[in-house]
Amino acid sequence: MGKKKIRQEKDSLGTVEVPEDAYFGAGTQRAVDNFPISGLNMPIPMIRSLALVKKGASKVNQRLGLLDEKIAGAIANAAQEVMDGQFDDQFVVDVFQTGSGTSTNMNMNEIIASRANETLTGKKGGKSPVHPNDHVNLGQSSNDVIPSAIHISARLMIKNDLLPSLAFLHNTLNDKASEFSKVKKIGRTHLQDAVPMSLGQEFSGYCRQVDLGIKRTESASRDLEELALGGTAVGNGLNTHPEFAKNIIGFISDQTGIGFREAENHFEAQGARDAVVFVSGALKTLAVSMAKIANDIRWLGSGPRCGLGEILLPSLQPGSSIMPGKINPVIPEAVVQASAQVIGNDTTIMLGGQGGNFELNAMLPVIAYNILQSIQLLSSSATVFAEKCIQGLTADSRICSENIDKSLALATYLVPDLGYDRASQIAKKAHKTGRTIKEIVMEEKILSEEDFNRLFKGL
Repeated sequence: MGKKKIRQEKDSLGTVEVPEDAYFGAGTQRAVDNFPISGLNMPIPMIRSLALVKKGASKVNQRLGLLDEKIAGAIANAAQEVMDGQFDDQFVVDVFQTGSGTSTNMNMNEIIASRANETLTGKKGGKSPVHPNDHVNLGQSSNDVIPSAIHISARLMIKNDLLPSLAFLHNTLNDKASEFSKVKKIGRTHLQDAVPMSLGQEFSGYCRQVDLGIKRTESASRDLEELALGGTAVGNGLNTHPEFAKNIIGFISDQTGIGFREAENHFEAQGARDAVVFVSGALKTLAVSMAKIANDIRWLGSGPRCGLGEILLPSLQPGSSIMPGKINPVIPEAVVQASAQVIGNDTTIMLGGQGGNFELNAMLPVIAYNILQSIQLLSSSATVFAEKCIQGLTADSRICSENIDKSLALATYLVPDLGYDRASQIAKKAHKTGRTIKEIVMEEKILSEEDFNRLFKGL
């Protein structure tokens, strides 16, 4: 195996050896060499959104007379190639880096400059004719670009991935609520028998949880539409054209179909990450809802003979390496685990939000990683849950009916005619003798047949 070819590049700290096939330069290589903490890289949606910012900046700076047409065009084309996924393997900086995300921003600037230079001169790398700072980063700072890219990528993922997935789950649960509307079953409170209800009513509760999750997520995500672009280093817009923010945000809005707008206060937009914290809270609530639904479904499907067994889950894979024929609730368990990860991510994001010291939040990369992972996990979980589990659920009407007949909670139906104490005595006797409430009432002629039918109508 041959020795990997390298090239030498200079930056302000000296000469650095960079892989010959790399589009990134000396600055990024130093970050790679010096900070190999986790091996985790910035999520691709974040990279694509950052490239969109660079493309927009090049076009706006040309329009404002700040960039030569040839240089601006080369930058825009290179940024588009990044957005198309041609350089995904070149974004090598660890998530755990400088808190402003400067390393990722410079990784992007260097790749775009390198590719633009290759287009213009036939040679990748270097700083001429396209300079990563002077040209690609013109009118920007990591401190306004990275927060903006977080907002753009999160808002896009919520719109394009999460909300459609949740709508699919909602509709699937709604279909099951209708399908199970006539299946009577015993309700449960405190894990004890409660009064009868329908399986459809139970599923309608799950459906409403998802519906509310959609509404909360939609509402919270609107705050992400405020962008910090134009604030540069501390929020006062130093070294950027006064028309830059309005124009680049207009470009991003046109490209995404989302009504992004300039931050009302740039000092808030760069010093705090409250909008992301708020969105993460909505995602955490959604994760809690999905875990509740998934847990209920695996309990309702427990068995097949020694559990509740009121519903039958689709069989996806052998569930045991030692017990033949055992089938486990694979998808609900996967959803519960994904939900736990999202809940943990929210804690990290909350702590990240506290990392806003004066004019800059210094935990941007870890916030970006966690919020985008949460959106991706919930999107995938909702789709898989609906497609691989909910759609294939069937009700075991026989077990549901038998559970109602056996339940001592049927004594509740006697209270209007017999009172609480008398009904309680009947329930205790039924439990002691192993008979049902109905059997006790009929055998001891406690009620007339007419009253009995009136009280237990529909059961």
